[in-house]
Amino acid sequence: MAAIQQSLSTSISSSTSTFLGQNKLRFRNQNVSMPGKTSGIVRCVATPSTEKTSYKTQVSRNENLAKLQAGYLFPEIARRRSAHMLKHPDAQIISLGIGDTTEPIPEVITSAMAKRAHELSTLNGYSGYGAEQGEKQLRASIASTYYANVGLEEDEIFVSDGAKSDISRLQVLFGSNASMAVQDPSYPAYVDSSVIMGQTGQFQKDVEKYGNIAYMRCTPENGFFPDLSSVPRTDIIFFCSPNNPTGSAASREQLTKLVQFAKDNGSILVYDSAYAMYICDDSPKSIFEIPGAKEVAIEVSSFSKYAGFTGVRLGWTAIPKALLYSDGFPVAKDFNRIVCTCFNGASNIAQAGGLACLSPDGFKAMMDVVGNYKENTQIIMDTFNSLGFKVYGGKNAPYVWVHFPGRSSWEVFSEILEKTHVVTTPGSGFGPGGEGFVRVSAFGHRENVIEACRRFKELYK
Repeated sequence: MAAIQQSLSTSISSSTSTFLGQNKLRFRNQNVSMPGKTSGIVRCVATPSTEKTSYKTQVSRNENLAKLQAGYLFPEIARRRSAHMLKHPDAQIISLGIGDTTEPIPEVITSAMAKRAHELSTLNGYSGYGAEQGEKQLRASIASTYYANVGLEEDEIFVSDGAKSDISRLQVLFGSNASMAVQDPSYPAYVDSSVIMGQTGQFQKDVEKYGNIAYMRCTPENGFFPDLSSVPRTDIIFFCSPNNPTGSAASREQLTKLVQFAKDNGSILVYDSAYAMYICDDSPKSIFEIPGAKEVAIEVSSFSKYAGFTGVRLGWTAIPKALLYSDGFPVAKDFNRIVCTCFNGASNIAQAGGLACLSPDGFKAMMDVVGNYKENTQIIMDTFNSLGFKVYGGKNAPYVWVHFPGRSSWEVFSEILEKTHVVTTPGSGFGPGGEGFVRVSAFGHRENVIEACRRFKELYK
């Protein structure tokens, strides 16, 4: 036993005196080794991987997760990109697929985040848990910057770690018995979260749709705004404008019809305005610009595509006090309960960045970032227009929606990747209404966008 103790003592990489002197626990980083040939040492040998255990728990799998088709769209694209890189290790891959920002966060914003981070190392500046709904100053700044003209107040703003997270929290709020309608095509998180919550039926392969979801077809023929007369009544309506993936922004007249449709049906409208700052015409930037929207709508938004916060993670959800359930109970109160149960609040460092975004200098810096991506969008649109394609979106969004009539979206995606080494996004990944289209993202360095467009011209000239 003495030999074993001595062996263990000498194999620990830091000495006992150093360990005690620093007075810090280092178990996770400590490098402990056991001598391979010391007599008396009992070695634990892992079961060979070829041996399979037959043990299973008695917990059934969530049947709703089993309904999901393959993987989530963007990880699947990443998987195919990785496979392509293995096949072509010397190729210069350009990604215009997933809508991930590429330009650096403006320094006026990062300096505020760095300052807050440093303050956390001081007694006076340290803070732990904050308000789950977000810091009061940031909530007030969001309300005054984006909703001053529509009368929303700071206590109607819930700060979050991004719009995508809030979409799932809203689904928890609505519950498994809620019915939903969604634009087709649309951001996949709306449908997938609905499936996971148990709101849908099985996937119907013949029509590429889930049962119990109302797919609101948005096509070039209807101006990417659904024929509401053909849409059945549902509890929840998800609507994104400017739309991801089509890039189309709904007009004031169209949104007025949508709000009235929700009111006539007693529905709640979840309005995703994550790309509102890309709007350059008179299309509404918020659903609350429409009279009566406060009684039927929730708005989710994000700093991701304005300030480059796709990794920082910061967004918000606006829920008016006037929005009530059928029994008269305020929706915001239940959402507050969900937030307090499921979330400890956005990072205090990220919230410092959000405050900086909404300062005069920060807001100008965000608009400069948006302007850069809009210039990329124009380059992409000009390229496909010059090649004779029908091109949609782009004007009010960082996405270009290119039509390849008669062709499979995944087939076109594979052709572009294989022959140009450029990653795009197949339109069918956004719903059956996206078949025959490919989404090209403007999120990229300018030189990469120009090079990608040169390759497109070579392929389709």
